[in-house]
Amino acid sequence: MSVPPSMPAGADPPGAVSTGGRREVLAEPDWRRRRAQHERRVDGWTRPHLARRRDGLRHPVQDFLFTYYSHRPAQLRRWHPGAGIVLAGADPAEFGDRYQPVDGGAALAAGPLLARRADTVAWVRDLLARTAARPAQFGCFGLHEWAMVYRQTPGQLRHAAWPLRLSSADTDRVVAERGVRCSHFDAFRFFTEPARPLNLLQPTRERQAELEQPGCLHATMDLYKWAYKLSPLVGSDLVADCFALARDVREIDMRASPYDLSALGYRPIPIETPAGRAEYAAAQRAMSDRAAPLRHRLIAACDDLLAQR
Repeated sequence: MSVPPSMPAGADPPGAVSTGGRREVLAEPDWRRRRAQHERRVDGWTRPHLARRRDGLRHPVQDFLFTYYSHRPAQLRRWHPGAGIVLAGADPAEFGDRYQPVDGGAALAAGPLLARRADTVAWVRDLLARTAARPAQFGCFGLHEWAMVYRQTPGQLRHAAWPLRLSSADTDRVVAERGVRCSHFDAFRFFTEPARPLNLLQPTRERQAELEQPGCLHATMDLYKWAYKLSPLVGSDLVADCFALARDVREIDMRASPYDLSALGYRPIPIETPAGRAEYAAAQRAMSDRAAPLRHRLIAACDDLLAQR
C-alpha cells in the first residue's frame, strides 16, 4: 500500500469524511485485484457448502464453520479493506452504507462503528493477549470430542449419521480411564453431564480469559470468530486467513474424534493409542505455531483501533 505525497498518512483530504485514525490509499487496480482474489478464495469454501445445503446434505467437517459460527457465507465473501484505508476511485455504494465518500474514492466510516464496538475490541484484545502470553499445553489429546458423546445412546449423538470407531462401551472407557483436560469453555459446554466431572477444569464464560491457552485447538479455531467480530474494522484478508486455519483445525479435531469419517476421506488419528496421541500432539503443535502470527496480527489490529478512539 502506498500513500501519494499529496495525501500523507494521517491527513484528511479536503472535504473528506473522517474514517478514524491514520489513512492509507489503495490504488484502484490494487483493491480490485485484492477483492477479486478474496472472492475466488472464499468461493472455493462456500460453493460446496451452499450446494450441500440446497441438497439437504451435511458434512461434519467442511460445514462446521458455517453452522457453528454466526458469520454467513455471503458475509465472509464480502471484501473489506479495514479501517483507515481509502479505496481510490471507489463508489461508496459498492461497499455498503458503512462507507463514505472521500476525495478521490471511498473509505469505511470507522469512527461511529468503533465508538459502538470499543468495549468489544478491548475485550477481544485482552483475551488474545492473555492467551498468547501463556505456555501452550499439548496434553489434552482431543478428548473433548469424546466427552461430548460419553454415555450417549446412538440416537443422541450429534453426528449420528456417522459411526463411532469404537463401541459405545469402549468409547466411554477411554474417557473414564484417561480423564479430560479441556480448558475451553465453548467445548466444555457441549460435554455430556456425566463427562463434566471427569474434566480437570470446570471452565466458565467468566474464566475464559483466565483459562484459554495457545495450544488449544478450539482457541485457535476461534481466531476466526474474533476476526469476523472485528470486521469490517479489520480487513477481510485477515478474516479469511483465520478461516483457512480454522478449517484445517476442524479437520484435525474430527480425525481425532470418536467418529469414523474414513468414508469421507479422513484418516483417523487414534488418540486411544500411544501412537495416535503422539500424532495428535504433533498436529496440535503445528496448528498452534500457525495460529501465533494470526493472533498477533489481531492483537496489533485491536491496538491500532483502540489508539483511534
